[in-house]
Amino acid sequence: MAPQLVPLGPGFSVSGRLDRSDLEALARAGVRTIINNRPDGEDPGQLPAAEARRIAELHGLVYHHIPITAATLSRADVDAFAAALRDGQAPVVAHCRSGTRSALLWALSRMRERADPLALIAEAARHGIDIAGLPAVAARLR
Repeated sequence: MAPQLVPLGPGFSVSGRLDRSDLEALARAGVRTIINNRPDGEDPGQLPAAEARRIAELHGLVYHHIPITAATLSRADVDAFAAALRDGQAPVVAHCRSGTRSALLWALSRMRERADPLALIAEAARHGIDIAGLPAVAARLR
C-alpha cells in the first residue's frame, strides 16, 4: 500500500515518513523522484538516507537527501530543493516526518518564482498542512 500523499502542485506531493515498502510502492505507482528532508536519526528505527537512496535507485527512482530542521533551514537548502524540483522527473514526492517541512521548502522555492505566499499558505492549509510561518521564515532567509 502506498503512503498518504498530499498533492500541492502539478506533479508534486508531500508525505510523512517513508519506509522501504513505501519507496517500492511509490515506484510502482509511477513516482519518479524522491526528496528526503529528514535528518538521519530523527526517529528510532528510521530508514537511514543511504539505505533509502539504495532502495530508491534500485527501483529506478531519482533520490535527493536535503535534511532540514527548523533550526538548520538555510538558503542553501532552499536552493538544493528548488534544483531538485527543477531537474527532477515528475511526479516528485518530498517527505519528512509529517510533510510540513517538505511543504515549507516547496513554498519557499515557489516564492522564488514570485508565487504569492498567502496563496501557498492557503493551498497547504486546504490539505491540512500548517505553513503559516512561511513569511517569517522567508524573511529570516533573505
